[in-house]
Amino acid sequence: MTETALTSDLAGTHDAARAYELDRAHVFHSWSAQAEISPMVVTRAEGSHVWDGDGKRYLDFSSQLVFTNLGHQHPRIVAAIREQAEHLCTIAPAMANGTRSEAARLIASHTPGDLDHVFFTNGGADANEHAVRMARLHTGRHKVLTTYRSYHGGTHLAVNMTGDPRRWASDHGSTGTVHFFGPFLYRSPFHATTEAEECERALAHLEQVVALEGPATIAAIVLEAIPGTAGIMVPPPGYLAGVREICDRNGIVLVADEVMSGFGRAGRWFAVEHSDTTPDLLTFAKGVNSGYVPLGGVAISDEIHATFAHRAYPGGLTYSGHPLACAAAVATIRAMEDDDVVARAARLGDEVLGPGLRALAERHEWIGEVRGTGAFWAVELVSDRSTRAPLAPYGGSSPEMGAIVKGCQERGMLPFSNYNRIHVVPPLTTTDDEAREGLEILDAALTAAAG
Repeated sequence: MTETALTSDLAGTHDAARAYELDRAHVFHSWSAQAEISPMVVTRAEGSHVWDGDGKRYLDFSSQLVFTNLGHQHPRIVAAIREQAEHLCTIAPAMANGTRSEAARLIASHTPGDLDHVFFTNGGADANEHAVRMARLHTGRHKVLTTYRSYHGGTHLAVNMTGDPRRWASDHGSTGTVHFFGPFLYRSPFHATTEAEECERALAHLEQVVALEGPATIAAIVLEAIPGTAGIMVPPPGYLAGVREICDRNGIVLVADEVMSGFGRAGRWFAVEHSDTTPDLLTFAKGVNSGYVPLGGVAISDEIHATFAHRAYPGGLTYSGHPLACAAAVATIRAMEDDDVVARAARLGDEVLGPGLRALAERHEWIGEVRGTGAFWAVELVSDRSTRAPLAPYGGSSPEMGAIVKGCQERGMLPFSNYNRIHVVPPLTTTDDEAREGLEILDAALTAAAG
């Protein structure tokens, strides 16, 4: 195929007005009322920025859906995808392929403990679906326990595992999922006043749920190592280790959902490293290749891997371990290693984002709490600090939140908002100056929205 032919195939896609017209005519958007949205047309992106159809530049403080960990158009990742496309675009998952094998090796080199075997999926939701399937087959049990403040994906089982309101429309109570309260001191369901109390009482609550549900009926406890869209609540010291002990004592598989928190986002390769806890299964996606080509997976312990040594695992996907996606993963992980990106993310949180957000909290009465680690922060917005009344209802929004988001966008920053929170989740490669610029824009938007 000639360069001219290749160019002509995509030439019409660069017209922003046409892109919007065709989107509104033909594209069905997720999590949206179709007639009530007006999506931004993005024409190009680079580093920590994207440009809209009018040529306006925005600082991407959302990493899109918290996946462009190495920013947009990273030259190493783009080059790897191009090289792989010129060599071998695709191959069925039953075949062995060098790029897929190297991606699995690199992932296993950073997962904790003996999580040395990788089952590739297309994204985070199907990674969680397959992790639960593995746990059920390994244990011979069916129930799965997850927290109320959680998000595990949009497919049927994953959205039923989800605790937040996105579950409600699809929840018919028939998938074997049971929800419990995880630790969250700012809105403690246990009336705790310290992190130590919150940890102790949350573990006691989980013990009771396990006992009342019947330990012999429970296949897995699935936890986001740090809950992401549910609020970036870093678990108190000792909590994940306590859950690990409960699982071990009752023969329950512990699954760590690291779809959002993994690959440096929380200032460690994986967020479970903050607690020195090794799960039996670890799910990932997003940051594994910065979302350049869809990829997810399950990292599997030796014990669970042995279950399927002489017993076929009944599951698979047509595009499992797709060579283009795995090439992007290889380049992403090697770039992270060479550029010490994980340490960079930890420093960004310790020296810029954390102090900057705490300074904002001193100036704005609407900020009830800031929390996070690495490049993974949440700003909890309240209408009254004394009562901690949220600035938007759980599962909804409010004019005040709309004004804050609009104010950020007008000033050239794309925020990540969810209910009454703004999440500060820029690419891990964001410079200190870019991070400070984003915080200044958030500051100005809060000031304007509060009148």
